Amino acid sequence: MELTVWQTFVTVCRLGSLSAAATELNHTQSAVSRQIAGLERQLGVRLVERHARGVRPTPAGEVFRRHAQATLNEADRAVRAVREVRDGAFDGPLAIGATPSLAAGIVPDAIGSLLKDAGAVPWSLVPGLSAHLHHRVIAGDLDVAVVTDAPPGLPHDPRIERRFLGLDDMVVVLPTGHPRAGRGPVHIQTLADETWVEDNDGSEALLRRHAARAGVTVRIDLTAADLLGKLALVASGHAIALIPGTLTRALRTDVTTAPLVDPPTRGIYTITPLRDPHPSAAPLCEHLSKAFNTGRPPAG
Repeated sequence: MELTVWQTFVTVCRLGSLSAAATELNHTQSAVSRQIAGLERQLGVRLVERHARGVRPTPAGEVFRRHAQATLNEADRAVRAVREVRDGAFDGPLAIGATPSLAAGIVPDAIGSLLKDAGAVPWSLVPGLSAHLHHRVIAGDLDVAVVTDAPPGLPHDPRIERRFLGLDDMVVVLPTGHPRAGRGPVHIQTLADETWVEDNDGSEALLRRHAARAGVTVRIDLTAADLLGKLALVASGHAIALIPGTLTRALRTDVTTAPLVDPPTRGIYTITPLRDPHPSAAPLCEHLSKAFNTGRPPAG
């Protein structure tokens, strides 16, 4: 099987469209269709199916997509490594992953400290949820990721080194004109009748567990596509939300936070591959630890 065909399949899955993949890859749509059909014949299974807005991988296609992406990532790393040896630059860019809240919180500070100490280290930052970042570290396309153990938690994997940075208290984010704004720690019972918005299953699970421990339920009536959408709904007064404390310093000016009494927490970790770690990964982890412990808000 040719890697170019694997790249075509992965691109089709990412874009959800044969025509869009053809445009990105500078192929004709018929050529893309032939490549996918040939791959399906080789594997003896259907890999994509059509739906109203394009195409999507079948269950078998999704399994193949994950392995194909890992293979393509490793092939790309191999090509870059050879070129670096040729050019006399043995250390490639430091590929960093982080959850959205950490990418907007402690990670930029830690990268700044690393660059101040080490000079011009080439780097890239990829946001994602913890499970996705964990997979990408294993696949070899991330050198270090900053993740959390929010539900469903972090898997144990012997191929990865995990370092605990600390516990992050979750806080409630409110519009600036909310009656509870600026009034100190709040019991979840006083917010049970509010409209809540959530953007991911992990945060929702933390909120529901916290409310259940207090003997109340919360009305999560709204769902946001991502963290930015969640904060926009809060800022416009449609809802309140649970967010990580590490995000507090990076919030927009039209929202504020209130600490919770006995708040739910999540553990913050760095994960790095055990084999062939990037030379700058360990120094970055040290700076991440300092950034987390100096940047966290005071306990409520």
